[in-house]
Amino acid sequence: MAPVSSPEVPELEQQEAPPPSLAEESSTEAAVGKSWLRATLILVVIAGLVGFAAWKIYQNTQTPAESTTGRKSSHGGDKSKAASVALAPVQQLSMPIYLTALGTVTPYNAVTVKTRVDGQLMTVNVREGQTVRKGQLLAEIDPRPYEAALVQAQGQLAKDTATANYTKLEADRYAQLFKAGVISQDSQQVQNANAGQSAGAIVADQGAVQSAKLNLTYTHIISPIDGVVGLRQVDPGNMVHATDAGGLLLVTQLHPISVVFILPEDQLPQVRKLMKKGSTLAVEAYDRSESTHLASGKLLTLDNEIDLSTGTDKAKAVFDNKDDALFPNQFVNVRLVLQQRADALVIPASALQTGSDGTFVFVAKQGEPPADSGKSGSGGGGHHHKHDDAAAAPAAEAKPAEAKPEEHKSKSGDGGGKGDKGESYYVEVRPVVVDVIEGNQVVLKSGLAAGEQVVVDGQERLQNGSKIAPRSSKHKDEDAKSSGEAKADGDTKKSGEHHGDHSSDAAAGEHEHHHHKDQQP
Repeated sequence: MAPVSSPEVPELEQQEAPPPSLAEESSTEAAVGKSWLRATLILVVIAGLVGFAAWKIYQNTQTPAESTTGRKSSHGGDKSKAASVALAPVQQLSMPIYLTALGTVTPYNAVTVKTRVDGQLMTVNVREGQTVRKGQLLAEIDPRPYEAALVQAQGQLAKDTATANYTKLEADRYAQLFKAGVISQDSQQVQNANAGQSAGAIVADQGAVQSAKLNLTYTHIISPIDGVVGLRQVDPGNMVHATDAGGLLLVTQLHPISVVFILPEDQLPQVRKLMKKGSTLAVEAYDRSESTHLASGKLLTLDNEIDLSTGTDKAKAVFDNKDDALFPNQFVNVRLVLQQRADALVIPASALQTGSDGTFVFVAKQGEPPADSGKSGSGGGGHHHKHDDAAAAPAAEAKPAEAKPEEHKSKSGDGGGKGDKGESYYVEVRPVVVDVIEGNQVVLKSGLAAGEQVVVDGQERLQNGSKIAPRSSKHKDEDAKSSGEAKADGDTKKSGEHHGDHSSDAAAGEHEHHHHKDQQP
């Protein structure tokens, strides 16, 4: 058998990979370049952070004194540098204790003038906004129809009067005939009845005449009260009727005038107690901002029931309003004075500070601060300011060493801590006991004496013993303004008290201080 030859297997030709294209080579090179750039930027940032940290360490090691000084200044611990402050005096005066409420000015009397008869409006005899007196002629309605009605009534009266006279004479004649027996009693009684009817007709006619006269009078419309005329509702020439919904004019009484205000039911017992004792409670009216005094009056009465929906009661006060400061429907802030606290120690509310140990104030003193002022009492630093407890630790760390007398002298010589005339001042922390807070003023029980000066502005950088530079006083017109507002609040002992602007209070205190150079604040 012939051998079978195996089929020839073709050899696989090795295919070589195509060379990389130009685009693939360029993308690889770009990726490598971006990686190097990213790495370079990271190294630069790290080097910058390391350099900044090294610089901060160098600064902290080289200038510790300057850093400490900065912390002292920021936390109020540097007592050698004077802080600019505003001062106000502690006043001893008669202080009103009052309740505050919102009120609306209302006319003491308000009348809508209407016609009482029908007819054509002929004239309006007053101007809009004119002040009128009670009984003054306001307008006239055509009187001719009512004059004619009066004449008719008078004519009917005359006719019935004549008839009545005749029936009376006839009744007398029939009475004589009845006595003589000529006529019957029935005929005599008929004549008496006729005479009575005639007399009744006369009375009715007299009433008709009076009614016609009254209607004629109503054609002349007069003012029922003293007041001011508002805008007229009807012009002359129009027909008016007694049944019209609107009136002709509105007359409001402004002298006196009233204010209606709201009191919570919780405050009613103390008010009613004073009213039952016969006390006349004073009421002060202020403008919307509660800074300008408008008028003074007295409480008239309380409403006879409490409003269930609001839990409040209405009160009514009366004001003379001679200067026309109050006007109907004006919004006012009301102060109902319950008592006058005599010889009360009063300071502006901006002077009162609150700390961990209670309430205190910064009292201005003349001279250099004591050497141990930073350690005494509660005046240890910024932790005594309102809501500033977090500043206590940094201020304690930044507490400087006590300066020598020579250092104090040199520092005070450059003008720090001196007033307008060269005196040096510092502050002392003084705890106080608050009696009552009335608006922008605080009545104290103890802690201060009348005439002392307290800081009302600039307390942020102060601590016990800090040097201060009182600001120069304001103009005299501001002092006069504050004096006028204090007098409006019932102050009969001292002037210069400002209820709304504590900077004016401070100015008044500084003015008084500079005129009493040798007196301790």
